[in-house]
Amino acid sequence: MDQSSFIAAAVSFALTLIIGKFLIPELRKLHAGQSIRADGPTWHAAKEGTPTMGGIMFILGTGVTVLILGWGRMLDGVFTHLYVYLFALVFGLIGFVDDYRKVARHQNEGLTAKQKFVLQLAAAVLFLTLMRYEGLLTDRLYIPFFNVSFHVNWIVYLIFAAFVIVGAVNAVNLTDGIDGLACSVTFLVMVFFTAAGAAWTVGGGQALFPAAMAGGLAAFFVYNRHPARVFMGDTGSLFLGGAVAALAFAMDMPLILIPVGVVYILETLSDIIQVAYFKATHGKRFFKMAPLHHHLELSGWNEGKIVIVASALTAVCCLLAWFGIRGRF
Repeated sequence: MDQSSFIAAAVSFALTLIIGKFLIPELRKLHAGQSIRADGPTWHAAKEGTPTMGGIMFILGTGVTVLILGWGRMLDGVFTHLYVYLFALVFGLIGFVDDYRKVARHQNEGLTAKQKFVLQLAAAVLFLTLMRYEGLLTDRLYIPFFNVSFHVNWIVYLIFAAFVIVGAVNAVNLTDGIDGLACSVTFLVMVFFTAAGAAWTVGGGQALFPAAMAGGLAAFFVYNRHPARVFMGDTGSLFLGGAVAALAFAMDMPLILIPVGVVYILETLSDIIQVAYFKATHGKRFFKMAPLHHHLELSGWNEGKIVIVASALTAVCCLLAWFGIRGRF
């Protein structure tokens, strides 16, 4: 990683930490407390009322950093880092609406699944259209580890891309279920994208946004580690999902999401398996509870252990992914 990446991470870390000092008390004053799932682990009831929408702090910290440190690049006509941030921000806004409705109604239900899907799909299509118009999205699908690419029909590629984006965003959202989990896992994913962006000379400046995100998430973890003083809410988790997906496509390697997003994938698969098994067996459950982190909790793992294991798995897979793309640079 180059010096500019460390500067971006440090600036975002400081800004997010400062914003958090002011934001958390304000969220408490607004009674923006999280409603806990009634069917969740019983000990989660103690978290009832913990301020949510805390993702606002790293959204703002990252945004200010990207604008300040990326200003020179924008004057030179390079806007990729801004497009990625704005795309993630759109998902963050969808999450904010969802969180606001939950807080206003004092329950754990916000937007309907259909409403979320339509909004997310629209955001994905808009982003892909913009990236193609700007010449930042190709129709070549890069295969990590084999270091080869092949052309895909544009229509097929855009359908594939929209599916991957919406899927990735919701996978990150599912992962945000215990203190520090989505935050720590996504921090490592952002470190990977920072290294990849710094090594990738084509399109330059790709490391700025993920570096700023890594710094912002490190600061957020100070407040979100167990026992959490604030939750990121859908505001934060949908923003993170948008950021992860956008970076994969902005760097033209969407399939790299498979190794680096292994925890997101396992969480999503556990949910799919649980629902399918429940329907197929007329009421039986494959896991004690889905998604996977809740199954592990009910199996005796504490939140700290789950976060450490998930982070270690992500770190190993990100390292393998790095070796899988090195031949590209």
